[in-house]
Amino acid sequence: MFDNNGKLCTLLSAFLVLFSATGPANAAVTYPIVGTGQTACYDNAKRMAPPSPGQPFYGQDAQHPGRKASYRNNGNGTITDLVTGLTWVQARGEKVSWEDAKAGAAACRVGGFTDWRMPSVKELYSLINFNGGYHRSNDDSVPYIDTRYFVFHYGDVSMGERGIDCQDWSANKYVGTTMRNDVTVFGVNFADGRIKGYPEFEPGTGSAVAHKLYVRYVRGNPQYGINHFVDNGDGSVTDEATGLMWQKTDNGKTYNWQGALAYAHGLVLAGHSDWRVPTAKELQSIVDYSRAPAVTHSAAIDPIFGVSNVESYFWSGTTHLDGPVEKEGSAAVYVAFGRCRGYMQFPPDSGNYVLLDVHGAGAQRSDPKAGSPADYPIGRGPQGDDIRIYNYVRCVRDASH
Repeated sequence: MFDNNGKLCTLLSAFLVLFSATGPANAAVTYPIVGTGQTACYDNAKRMAPPSPGQPFYGQDAQHPGRKASYRNNGNGTITDLVTGLTWVQARGEKVSWEDAKAGAAACRVGGFTDWRMPSVKELYSLINFNGGYHRSNDDSVPYIDTRYFVFHYGDVSMGERGIDCQDWSANKYVGTTMRNDVTVFGVNFADGRIKGYPEFEPGTGSAVAHKLYVRYVRGNPQYGINHFVDNGDGSVTDEATGLMWQKTDNGKTYNWQGALAYAHGLVLAGHSDWRVPTAKELQSIVDYSRAPAVTHSAAIDPIFGVSNVESYFWSGTTHLDGPVEKEGSAAVYVAFGRCRGYMQFPPDSGNYVLLDVHGAGAQRSDPKAGSPADYPIGRGPQGDDIRIYNYVRCVRDASH
């Protein structure tokens, strides 16, 4: 049925972009956001029955599932995403440098196609599924990608790697630098459910030793990940590419996760009262990866939006299931629109902690849903991720409603 140019496959994929599992999509939507896959509701510590309007934790991710992920195995080493219109290489491949990853796209002939490209971070993030979770070992963990369609491997612990050492390169180089002036490229980690900036070269080697990660090439729908914002003149902004309407300016206040959900549910703006906290993938869709505070003196977002703090982290409604099983449900996803900071020791093991941009503006991590930031004076994790707990909120709604 499919010739080497994939014409029929391309036409079918383009047609199916207009139809999600939730029904027909607007023909103008060129950047359909795939749902996170999260179907369970959580309070601050555990799974809970779905709350009703007015109850604590109402309005979280699982209560706004969006377009259900849908894939087709083409039987030729490629997988087509029937929501986004993107076609992916199915295999995992070997770890390569970022430069070799870029060069490899032109040489890739999987499925008989010659138009493969490095995925943007937005294209790559479309594959993430937030039912995943990395726990104590590879064996008791669930990848953040659908392994029924995509080949995936955790880091090889027998070779001294951590299980989460299996990140994928994107095509987006960070406009700033991380750590102490490391040239940095964004990637998605389908083992632990995060976007971070990774050094292009091994730290401390200058440009002598290339850092190596995986790469998964993509083709089709060249408009995916490109926003089309319109200022509605009423305190809201519509992205015609995604079909989402956004709160133009945050209210300048920070909330814990429960407070963020309550604020969004009570918001009346631009004549609408159906605002909500965005899912992780909706929120990441408005990141502008050409911006960063240290370089553009702005947050990593289009200037059509108002930002009360250029160093802001914004909550999503998505629970992050990474970490010990007994704490599953205690953290939620945020996106850093400012520098994604952490406490690092310089010199190493000196006890002298310095707050640095460790993962880049546009990174996605997670915070405890409740508690006190004072309990984390030097952050948490290998890069000392700063723990804020009280983050900003930018509400969203479906523009077609």
